[in-house]
Amino acid sequence: MSLLSVRSLCVQYQSARGTVRAVDDVSLDLEAGETVGLVGESGCGKSTLGKAVMRLVPSSDGLVILDGQNLTEMQPVALKAARKNIQMIFQDPYSSLNPRHDIGTIVGQPLSVAGWSRRDIRDRVAELMGQVGLPAEAVRRYPHEFSGGQRQRIGIARALALSPKVIICDEPVSALDVSVRAQVINLLKDLQQTTGVAYLFISHDLSVVEHISDRLIVMYLGRIVESGRGEDIWQQPAHPYTRALLAAAPVADPRLARGRTKSVLQGELPSPLNPPTGCSFNTRCPMAQERCRQERPVLRSTAGGRMVACHYDLLEQRAAFPPAVCAAS
Repeated sequence: MSLLSVRSLCVQYQSARGTVRAVDDVSLDLEAGETVGLVGESGCGKSTLGKAVMRLVPSSDGLVILDGQNLTEMQPVALKAARKNIQMIFQDPYSSLNPRHDIGTIVGQPLSVAGWSRRDIRDRVAELMGQVGLPAEAVRRYPHEFSGGQRQRIGIARALALSPKVIICDEPVSALDVSVRAQVINLLKDLQQTTGVAYLFISHDLSVVEHISDRLIVMYLGRIVESGRGEDIWQQPAHPYTRALLAAAPVADPRLARGRTKSVLQGELPSPLNPPTGCSFNTRCPMAQERCRQERPVLRSTAGGRMVACHYDLLEQRAAFPPAVCAAS
C-alpha cells in the first residue's frame, strides 16, 4: 500500500455563474521517501488539490488515504492527530509567517499544539534551526529580519517540526530569486535523504520540478493529462500539453536548448466555469481533430507504464500525423 493514496478526488465551488470543478476525478499515489512533481499552468487546480489532500479545503467526492487512514472521513479530533504525518510548505514565505511572533514561537507552534513541553519544544526548535541551515540565535528574531530564502527555510523547519511522513510543497520556490531557488531545492533533497520524508512538489515550472522529482503528474483544467517516471517524460512527453510545457521551460545548457522542439501554447487557459467539450485541451492543441472536440479522452496506460489522457498519444500515434503537425506539437 502506498504511503499516500488519492482516489477520484473532486473539489467543486459554487458561484453565481455556475459550478467550478477545480479538481476533477484525480487519483495519485506517493511512496515513502519519494518525490512526485505536480505541474501545470496557474489555475489548473494544483494548489487546490494539495489543500484538499490536507483537508484545508473540502472535497466533494473521493478519498485521501494516508498511511492506511482515511482522512476524508475523519472528525476534527482524529484529523488533528493524523495531521502530524502530513504538513505543508506554502508558496509565500512571508505571508505564511505571523509577523508578530518570533521564529522560535512560529517553528514551535505545531509542537505546542501537539502538547509538547516548553523544554522539549526549545530543544526541538534548536535542532530544526541546524537542519535548515539557520543560526541558533534566529529563534529570537522576527520574519521581517530575514531574506526570502531564509524565510522559506523557516517555513520548512515548521513543516518538519513533527517529523511528518509527507510534506506538500506548494510552489515553495516560485516567490524566490533564481539564485536562491537551487539552495532551497538542494536543502529539500538533503532533508529527504536524512528524514525519509515524501514530497508532493507542486510547481508551474518544469525546470524546477526536473531536479527533484522521481515521478511527474501533469494537470490541465483540474484533470491529470499525463503521469509517469520523470526521466521518461523529460525525454519524450506523450501528451501535447506536456510537450508544450517542456518546450517553454528555461534550459541552462544551450546545447540542450538547441535540441529541444519549439512549441508555444496558443490562447489562454479556458475558464473552468465553461470548459471546452471533449478534450479540455482541444482549443489550444495543434493536433486536435473532430474526435477531440466531441469525446473526452480517458486517462489510460500506455508505453512504458505511462498514463496519458489523449486520443492521439505522441508515443503510439505519431505516424498517424504529418511530420509538420508533429513538429508543431
